Amino acid sequence: MVAIGVAPERAAQKTSLAVIFAVSASHLLNDLMQFILPALYPLLKDAYNLDYLQIGLITLAQQMTASILQPAVGLYGDMKPKPYWLATSMLFALAGVVLVATANSFGLLVLAAMVGGVGSAIFHPEASRVARMASGGRRGFAQSLFQVGGNLGTALGPLAAAYFILPRGQGSVGWFAFVAIGALIILGAVGRWFAGQQRMTTAKQVTETVEFVLSRKRVIAAFAVIGALLLSKYVYISSIMSYFSFFLIEKFGVTVAQAQIYLFLFLGALAAGTFVGGPLGDRFGRLTVIWCSILGALPFTLLMPHMNLVGTAFVSVAVGLVLSSAFAAIVVYAQDLIPGKVGMVSGFVFGFAFGMGAIGAAVLGALADQFGIIAVFNMCSVLPVLGLLTVFLPRMEAGHRGR
Repeated sequence: MVAIGVAPERAAQKTSLAVIFAVSASHLLNDLMQFILPALYPLLKDAYNLDYLQIGLITLAQQMTASILQPAVGLYGDMKPKPYWLATSMLFALAGVVLVATANSFGLLVLAAMVGGVGSAIFHPEASRVARMASGGRRGFAQSLFQVGGNLGTALGPLAAAYFILPRGQGSVGWFAFVAIGALIILGAVGRWFAGQQRMTTAKQVTETVEFVLSRKRVIAAFAVIGALLLSKYVYISSIMSYFSFFLIEKFGVTVAQAQIYLFLFLGALAAGTFVGGPLGDRFGRLTVIWCSILGALPFTLLMPHMNLVGTAFVSVAVGLVLSSAFAAIVVYAQDLIPGKVGMVSGFVFGFAFGMGAIGAAVLGALADQFGIIAVFNMCSVLPVLGLLTVFLPRMEAGHRGR
């Protein structure tokens, strides 16, 4: 048993909905820009004669950059909070958009992906911290509302590609610089609120002791299980985000624009499931939601490779709804495991999720080149079985208590 003193974040006494909506809206704009590159994959594959492995490597560059940096950014923010880092993240996003619009080779596409990844690495742990500060104790709700913005942004990516970017070409991505500027303005206002909260906390100079009844070994084991759950969830989601369009085109002969619409349906379902999952975790417990979400998606993932086009669309929506409901519960559960290290834990969860998605995209791309894209979707269908590992997670009601 370990007892440590920590300086707590001081959330408002009531939920600061305006602040949560602001970070959620910024999350929408950030992830819309992040998904522009994957949404362009069918166009870029033909324009630059890319194979599936190269497409996977672009995803790897984008997400691994974010994955490696996020825990470090989050830990530094725990020690020395920086209210305006959120606004700084949008400067990197802006540079990434400009690079995507002007890149004319595989190497420059990888560079654009990495620059955008840096912006994402700064944004996610700090925005998650702000959502928790503004939650007023409704942590699952706040994380869900924050996350759903990102899911909506990702879902809008295929529509932006189908109706704006693909008809006009790669250069039209440059117009999304205005999206980055809009997010920069919003996050500047959030930074001012964050700075005000920081001054209030400093003036009160309040500390509290949190006593852990979980041993260090059990906390490490719990994070290992969380890592496995994130692996199952994000490698599968990465397979859809990177290769669902190619799967539909190869199996059913749909056009690129039509494939983007089906991808939008899946991503829209991700957003809806994310929004529902957090409040359900507040009401019924994080572990219940994690159990039902990841293991509950298994029947649908097993069905999807064997359905017709309409059936594939319906099953993909079911997968998105069920599988996405766990994320806010996982984030809050992990944050509660190590109170006082909200940024580091958020950075780990987001970073590990992005990293697993990135590695998965690269590996799945290599497998698709070797065995075909349809075979890859059959392989991925068993991933949610890792949800059984939830049985090894300790119940947090007895996990720690504050004095």
